[in-house]
Amino acid sequence: MRRTKVENEIRHGKKLAAQSAEKVWGWSSPAGQRRAQRRAKLIVETASLTTEMDVFEIGCGNGNFTQLFARSGANILAVDISPDLLEIARKRKLPPNVALLEERFENCAIVKQFDVVIGSSILHHLEIETAMKKIFEILKPGGIIVFAEPNMMNPQIALQKNIPWLKKIMGDSPDETAFFKWSFAKILLNIGFVNVSIIPFDFLHPAIPKFMIPFCEKIGGIFEKIPLLKEIAGSLIISAAKPK
Repeated sequence: MRRTKVENEIRHGKKLAAQSAEKVWGWSSPAGQRRAQRRAKLIVETASLTTEMDVFEIGCGNGNFTQLFARSGANILAVDISPDLLEIARKRKLPPNVALLEERFENCAIVKQFDVVIGSSILHHLEIETAMKKIFEILKPGGIIVFAEPNMMNPQIALQKNIPWLKKIMGDSPDETAFFKWSFAKILLNIGFVNVSIIPFDFLHPAIPKFMIPFCEKIGGIFEKIPLLKEIAGSLIISAAKPK
């Protein structure tokens, strides 16, 4: 019997927890750590997180990005479907401004609204239109979303997300995908989001050796400013707002 997407994600979380999740995700190498720090900083700065804000983080996993987001002082409710990854997150002894919730996001019974909804590499695991409609509902009027997601225009990501055996080798879950910025922008606009911005970024590959990181960061920064070339960057930083 074919497993459901939810079953696949829970099974995938168990597998990641048993291995080194951050190694599989590419965040543990020197270049991967630099990528993670930059990504977290972009999300925090784009969302303008402050101590007065109520923030909902989707797909917190083992808490590696939650820990970075929490430095903003914002009140964060972080959800994940995987009990195994959440157990690792709890062992991080996250600060008191963070609360963890074990649940499938699309099924969360959220009774409050948030100033910001954020996440790193999570939307491509979800039932996207259902998830985005729910995100819209739990946002306060004028609230914003900020996500970093894989860019389907990147050649490696396009191959990795569309060839099943390669997806398995690279440690992906069976159902995850990536996004084209124009089609994702259309989804957001159709739901009712405004001020939609989707910007390609990140040419620093996690396999880059430590001694080459400064050079590659410099070259990557140049590539991110060149029309057409920037479109094949590895990631997308996605932001939008709910009308006031």
